[in-house]
Amino acid sequence: MRSRFQPDRQLTARMLVTLFLLGLLYVAFIAVLIVLLKSWILVVVIAAGLLGAQYWFSDRIALYAMHGRLASPAEQPHLHGIIDRLCTTADMPKPRVAVSEMDLPNAFATGRNADHTVVCVTTGLLRRLETQELEGVLAHELSHVAHRDVAVITIASFLGVIAGLIVRFALYAQLFGGRGRRDQNTVVLFIAVMAVSAVVYAISFVLIRALSRYRELAADRAAAMLTGRPSALASALTKVSGDIVRIPTRDLRTAQAFNAFFFTPVRGSGAVLSNLLSTHPSLERRLDQLAQISARLGKPG
Repeated sequence: MRSRFQPDRQLTARMLVTLFLLGLLYVAFIAVLIVLLKSWILVVVIAAGLLGAQYWFSDRIALYAMHGRLASPAEQPHLHGIIDRLCTTADMPKPRVAVSEMDLPNAFATGRNADHTVVCVTTGLLRRLETQELEGVLAHELSHVAHRDVAVITIASFLGVIAGLIVRFALYAQLFGGRGRRDQNTVVLFIAVMAVSAVVYAISFVLIRALSRYRELAADRAAAMLTGRPSALASALTKVSGDIVRIPTRDLRTAQAFNAFFFTPVRGSGAVLSNLLSTHPSLERRLDQLAQISARLGKPG
């Protein structure tokens, strides 16, 4: 899909390298599991099934988890009007539009390709932002669609998901299955599966975080250039980041699993640790980039 969003060759290169490295890691992971579990059919069927489910149903899963539903132009005329204008300006197909009935101020785009993508905003975001600020946030999300990194981050996150699930399966099998047959070989196998899965999860975690942080900066740049108002996006970032810390902890836990897709991350109390492990660059880094773009455009930051 071609659009008027400025192409980002560094983002494209990073996506290709990340997918290549994760692909190698995935093949090695499946091969080791087949050797350890001695059942290639079971491993391949489970892995293929989970990958297919995440690829084909990622948008539905995300909407369900975030209490989102598709919204028609009659239900959300203001939201649709902004997206219509942005899509016309960017010369790109309009994605489906959804609204999440959550006070958590945020937005995300998800889906496997340009024809199966949804942009979702929460009612908390709609209530807090002015029109130009909301336009900046939506341009940010649309740039993820135009640059195809929505699909890439969906596929990339799969390896960490399957590694985590295999750890759980192994744990349940050890706790509830065949208590009378727990010999030394079983314990060794259990430890080996857990160790391999933990290593794979750790490597995929680092690779995804590196890609995710860059793609958020790329989306900020693209949105600022498309709208010509980096200060409005900066204002939205400041508002949303400040309000998220006041959201009840229970609601934050519900949303944290989808941080890689959000406009700004959902963080709990441990700020220093959260910054180190975050899927997004720091607020200061994002605001600094937008200030530099404002200076280049000759506009006040």
